[in-house]
Amino acid sequence: MAERRVIVFPPDEHGGRRIQIDGETFGTAFSLHDLTALLHRAGFADVDELDVAESPIIEWHGGGPEQWQGTAWTP
Repeated sequence: MAERRVIVFPPDEHGGRRIQIDGETFGTAFSLHDLTALLHRAGFADVDELDVAESPIIEWHGGGPEQWQGTAWTP
C-alpha cells in the first residue's frame, strides 16, 4: 500500500490550519491535539502528538508544528 500524504497549510486569520489528506481537505486544526484527532478519524490509529510533530509523511507549509492560534504565518 502506498504511503499516505498529509499537508498542513499555513494558519488562517483565526489560527486554524487546513488539513489535506491524500489530496482531499479533511478539516481544520487549531493545535497538535486537533491534528492528531483528525488523523485518528482518517485511519491513522496509532499516532500521538509527538508522532504528528515529527512524522515524515506530514508536510508543514507556512510554519512547523509549533505554529498555531494567534501566530499567523507571514512570509
